[in-house]
Parts: sequence; structure tokens; C-alpha cells
Amino acid sequence: MTYYLIVGITFLISLIVNTILKNKFRVYSKLYLDSHMSGKEIAEKMLTDHGIWDVKVLSVEGELTDHYNPMNKTINLSEKVYNDKTAAAVAVSAHECGHALQHRLGYNLLKLRNHLIPILNFSSRFVNIAIMSGLTVFYSSGGKDSLILKLGIGLFFLVVVFSLITLPIEFDASNRALTWLRNKNVVNHQEYHKAKESLNWAAMTYVVSALGSLAQLIYFLSIFTGDKKDEHF
Repeated sequence: MTYYLIVGITFLISLIVNTILKNKFRVYSKLYLDSHMSGKEIAEKMLTDHGIWDVKVLSVEGELTDHYNPMNKTINLSEKVYNDKTAAAVAVSAHECGHALQHRLGYNLLKLRNHLIPILNFSSRFVNIAIMSGLTVFYSSGGKDSLILKLGIGLFFLVVVFSLITLPIEFDASNRALTWLRNKNVVNHQEYHKAKESLNWAAMTYVVSALGSLAQLIYFLSIFTGDKKDEHF
């Protein structure tokens, strides 16, 4: 039952954080900027101020689908963020520009994460099947070593590493965004703090995901280090 408890707690906390995040963005989407700049205009100005001319700002469908694509050098903003002239829009667009700036400066952790993406895509396809099959074999055999389970844990370890690497990347992108917003006076005092709060809650989603994955990894490893006859699953 330990595994289900960890997953359940992680899911509950993640649900709470995501609910708070969406509520914050809903409120701050009604706080219009004194500058009357849209998310698209904010992104373009931040890119220009940093001498980045080869990155395009595009509009994509969906909610909270905003991301920077280093492959084709595009900042993809959800339609609402792209068009809105609000504190929520400025927070998201500036954050994604922070990733573009990381790419331009050759931020080492970002380069490492980009190299890990193909490996992560492979791991994600088989990790759940390998772990569930491995646990079934492990406990049905009375605790004998399971090669499938070890393979599954190894694949899951890569997922955890990716999650942990993502944390400083996201925090750094937000810090770059907030520094620019503050130094360039793009927003007033109230708008700045609302944007900062939005980014802090967005970062919390990555923190919860990383901690949840780490807790699951520790549990899987404890199967081999603890009493194999104990009932964990």
C-alpha cells in the first residue's frame, strides 16, 4: 500500500497546487497592465532588449500550453496569453523568453536537459510497464530479484533526474523574466508582484512533480534494501 499512498498524496498535492495556480491566473487575467502591452508585445520587447532577433513569437491553442521550442527557436504562447494585456500574460510570456535567453547564453542545465529528452521519451514509454510487471514478479516469487523491476527502476531514475534538472531551469527562467520586468519598468509595482506570485505558483507545480517522483524512486529502492518479505505494494 505504500506505493499507492505516495502516488495518492502526490496527486492530491498536485491537484491543489494546480487549482490554486489556475485560480491565480484567472484573477490576474483581469488585472490589465497600465502599459497596455499584450503578451506577444512583452515577449518581443524582452527578446529585442536582449539582442535576440532569430526567435519568433507564435500563438498556439490551449490553456497553459505556453513553451519555448529550442529546435525551431519559437516562443509559443497560448491564445489568451498571446493576446491579453494582463499581469498573467506578462508573467508567462516573460518566463518563456527567459528560456530563450538561456538558450542564447548556452545555459548548461538547459543543454543537458535537451540532450536527455530523447532518452526520456524512450523511458516514458516503458517505465510503467516494466515497474508494474517487475513488482508482480518480485512479490509473486517471494522477493526474488527481478531483472524487469531493476530495469524499470533504472528507467524511472532517468525520469527523476529529468524532473530534478528541470527545477533550476524553471526558477532561473523566472528570475531572468522578473529581473527584466523590474529593470525595464515594463510593469508597475503591483503588476510586478502579481507576475512574481504567478511564476512562484507555476514553479510549485514542478517542485511537487519532482518531489513526488523522488519519493516513488526512494520507495522502489527500499524494496531491495529493506526486508523483502514485507508487504509494500
